[in-house]
Amino acid sequence: MSLYDQLKNTMQDALKDGRRDTVRTLRTLLTKLKEGAIAKGEALSESEEIKVVQSAAKQRREAIEMYEKGGREDLVRSEEAELEVIEAYLPEQLSGDELTAIVDRIIHETGATSMQDMGKVMSAVMREVAGQADGKQIQQIVRQKLNG
Repeated sequence: MSLYDQLKNTMQDALKDGRRDTVRTLRTLLTKLKEGAIAKGEALSESEEIKVVQSAAKQRREAIEMYEKGGREDLVRSEEAELEVIEAYLPEQLSGDELTAIVDRIIHETGATSMQDMGKVMSAVMREVAGQADGKQIQQIVRQKLNG
C-alpha cells in the first residue's frame, strides 16, 4: 500500500473518530502529495512521497523553533501535535551514534580530510540514510569530523 493510501485510510478513520487535528494534518499531507504527483505528471515513487513528508516535518520543526522564540506556546503545541502525526509516516530515524558511525565510514571510504571534501561526504551520507536522518544533524556531524 502506498504512503498516499495509508494517509487516506488513516484520515478516514480519524474523520469517523472525530479527531479534527489529525484530519487537518493528514489533509495537508495528502494535498502536498497530490501537488507533487501533478507537478511530476505521474504518481510519486515511495522515496518521493517520503521526501514530501520529510519536508512537511521540517516545516513544522522550523515553525516550532520560531514560535518558541516568539513566546507563542499555544502555536508551539499545535505544531508539535501536527509534527507527531507526520512523524508516524517517516522511516525510523537513526540514532546519533548510528549516524556518526556512518559518517566516519564514509569519510574513510572517500578519503575526505578537510572541509573542502564536505560536499562529497554529505552527498554520500544523504544517499545512504535517505529519510532516516535530518540534514542539519548530518551536516553538524560532518563539520565536526572534518574540522576536528
